[in-house]
Amino acid sequence: MSRSDEELARGVQQGKNGDLIRLVEQHYDALVGYLYRLNGGDRMLSEDMVQETFLRVLRGIGGYDYPRPFKPWLYAIATNLARNHFKRADTRYAVAADDEVLVDVPEHDPPPEEILMLDDDMRDLAAALRVLPDHQRETIILRYCQELSLVEIAEVLAVPVGTVKSRLNLGLKRLREAMEEPS
Repeated sequence: MSRSDEELARGVQQGKNGDLIRLVEQHYDALVGYLYRLNGGDRMLSEDMVQETFLRVLRGIGGYDYPRPFKPWLYAIATNLARNHFKRADTRYAVAADDEVLVDVPEHDPPPEEILMLDDDMRDLAAALRVLPDHQRETIILRYCQELSLVEIAEVLAVPVGTVKSRLNLGLKRLREAMEEPS
């Protein structure tokens, strides 16, 4: 029988290390992808942030309120960690326009020219996401890459659902404009 994230988190509160391992296994890759997109494509930094996120989960698990949904709580920790990282005075967030962006290639190999076009599209999208204000970039990534609901995003970002809708609307408009601009 599969246990929910919330049940696993409760198990972690009760000292069950196996439940923590299962939570890490279930969310590690998705969190790496989220933080990778959020921080502009630094894989090593993303993996470090995921490890730190789970350390903070372990340290703060007493503050988790079962049966509150676990996933928004987890993503709030990761989001705050990323925000704090880039607020520090010794951190400078600069990504060159020609930095390589990793692309997931489907199992069936499309023609090479299609892969190259996809790669260019992904680079353009990554560049366009970088020009968005942080609050809009976070909201778009949580909605369309992490597939969180509007209510879950509101919980992650600690804002009303109406604010989430507004950020999505404005962010998508800016993203469209940035994607349409000639390079």
